[in-house]
Amino acid sequence: MIEIAPRITVDPTIRFGKPVVKGTRVPVDLIVGKLATGMTAEQVAKEYEVEREDIMAALSYAANSLSNERILPTK
Repeated sequence: MIEIAPRITVDPTIRFGKPVVKGTRVPVDLIVGKLATGMTAEQVAKEYEVEREDIMAALSYAANSLSNERILPTK
């Protein structure tokens, strides 16, 4: 297991190495997706048994990942 960001880890034996909340099998993309569909942070925390700080860490990790993404035009 490697901590790639505060509260976010990767492990090839957990969720195929996708980033998850540390100490859980809850993927970052699942948390972001649930929030995008309209669930509140409190609902996500309750349903997936994570803390609000874990949700904020997932959002921070996702934002940081996107800020480093480069899109190259194909035309």
